[in-house]
Parts: sequence; C-alpha cells; structure tokens
Amino acid sequence: MHIKPIKTEADHRAALARIDELWEAEPNTPEGDELEVLVTLVDAYEETHFPIDVPDPIEAIRFRMEQQGLEDKDLVAFLGQRSRVTEVMNRKRGLSITMIRKLHEGLKIPLECLVKEYQLVK
Repeated sequence: MHIKPIKTEADHRAALARIDELWEAEPNTPEGDELEVLVTLVDAYEETHFPIDVPDPIEAIRFRMEQQGLEDKDLVAFLGQRSRVTEVMNRKRGLSITMIRKLHEGLKIPLECLVKEYQLVK
C-alpha cells in the first residue's frame, strides 16, 4: 500500500481510480484498509476544493417537500395560515424563529439551512 496526500487534480483522479479498483475489498484486510484511507483523503480533498454551499431556506423547504411528497397546504402546521405559507414560499415574508424551530423539528431540515440569510422579494 502506497498512499500519499492528494494535492493536485491528477492525484485526485488517481485516488478515485484506485478506489474504484478496491471498491469490493473486504474490511480489515490490507486492501480494505487502503480503501478506507483513500476514501478519507478524497473526502478531505473534495470538501476543500469542491465545497457545496448550504441551500437557502426556501430551497431547503422545497427540497424536503419534494422528498416527502408534501404540498404547500402541508406547511400550514409549520408556518401558520395558508396565506402565510404562500408569502413565505414566494419570498414575500421571512421565516420567524418559531417557524424555523417547527420546520427543523417537524421536517428535519438542518438549522444551518433554515437560518441562512436570503433575499426577500418586494
């Protein structure tokens, strides 16, 4: 096993190719250990070089609604009356702390998504 830090795009491609070769390696074997270390290195490299930005709150809510097959009317329990749901989803009204808590607890949307600032439409 010869493992080195991933510093360049070429190193990254080589590590991904090696991971592909080792993908079915048994745990607690030399190949399995190499796979585990390479995956950790690739993850660290990708987190630094290809960061994924947290979505804005409305996009996070829409994504969760799509995942769970929810409609706007299902958000009344979290946001209040139907007109408030419409205002929030159309970016005419911001989320309150109470709404954020309810969405986080009820729909399991990460807090870092819900508290991110976003542009309201005037």
